[in-house]
Amino acid sequence: MKKRFSFAFFGSSLVSAFWNGAATYYRGIIHALYRLGHSITFFEPDALDRQQHRDIADPPWAKVVVYPPTFSGMQAALNQAREANVIVKTSGVGIFDEELEAAVLVLKKPDNVVLFWDVDAPATLDRVLQDEQDPFRQLIPRFDAVMTYGGGEPVIQAYESLGAKLCVPIYNALDPSVHTPVARDESFAADLSFLGNRLPDREVRVDEFFLRAAQLSPRYRFLLGGSGWKDKSLPQNVKYVGHVYTEYHNVFNCSPRAVLNINRASMARYGFSPPTRLFEVAGAAACLITDEWVGLEHFLRPGHEVLVAQNGAEVATILQQLDAGQANRIGQAARARVLAEHTYQHRASLVERTLQELAL
Repeated sequence: MKKRFSFAFFGSSLVSAFWNGAATYYRGIIHALYRLGHSITFFEPDALDRQQHRDIADPPWAKVVVYPPTFSGMQAALNQAREANVIVKTSGVGIFDEELEAAVLVLKKPDNVVLFWDVDAPATLDRVLQDEQDPFRQLIPRFDAVMTYGGGEPVIQAYESLGAKLCVPIYNALDPSVHTPVARDESFAADLSFLGNRLPDREVRVDEFFLRAAQLSPRYRFLLGGSGWKDKSLPQNVKYVGHVYTEYHNVFNCSPRAVLNINRASMARYGFSPPTRLFEVAGAAACLITDEWVGLEHFLRPGHEVLVAQNGAEVATILQQLDAGQANRIGQAARARVLAEHTYQHRASLVERTLQELAL
């Protein structure tokens, strides 16, 4: 008989995507685990103004516990979580991360599983490998397994070299009930759109792939969404719309001629790290242009389901050659591919199989 698991997740936020790009990943995985019959409680701190910028109400498929951003608030949350048979500490909670990583291991018992779930494995590994005194380095072998947002074999090998008992990439994917084709909205119309928060290891690549393409394409309209770009100097043909709430992601993706994906530098370097946006765009049957990274063909077929550029000049050339018919064909092909192979139900099934083996 299949074992039903009760999960206690400690993460940044399930209900707010404000400065929290992992929110849609958490929602997809957790919703799919619920559909498989598991119960989930998600513990998140009331920090970084996320509760003031909620995208969704508490969902019916998970219990959300918002705890005060204090040490005593964290301890109270841990006390509530101790009866779960799968306890998960994710990376990047945003407050008391080091303390939480040690504290969840104290909850380890013979009949439960304690996981570290890394939603930014390249950054975590770069940090730990460069600092032998990093507190997390000594904790890695104590977790029953490490699950990661992506990274493929390079991330698996790096975590195993640090003593991880098991490392399993659980890639981003599509939730077909959330990301779907919708009607175009003129307020989001553009020739090329990009959605992403302003982060240090992303900005240089945005300058090259998006803003450079805009400079080379003065006749075309470009749309930039995400937090942190307000004081950025932009070409005149780039419109900035600020933070885009998740309820508008479908229309954001369906309104332009094409949508650009730009991997952060660390994720591009490790490869096999498809961001959430890639699957959101494909699910909306929109035409995606992406920077080049190792492992892309594992998720979408270049030239048929996605267009690939190595720099901003190539993005500009693609736009010049891309007509509406080709954009539609690429978008439809991408949607068919991710529905067949890359939904969150596929990912949740892998999580479930891994836990069944760990719980034996």
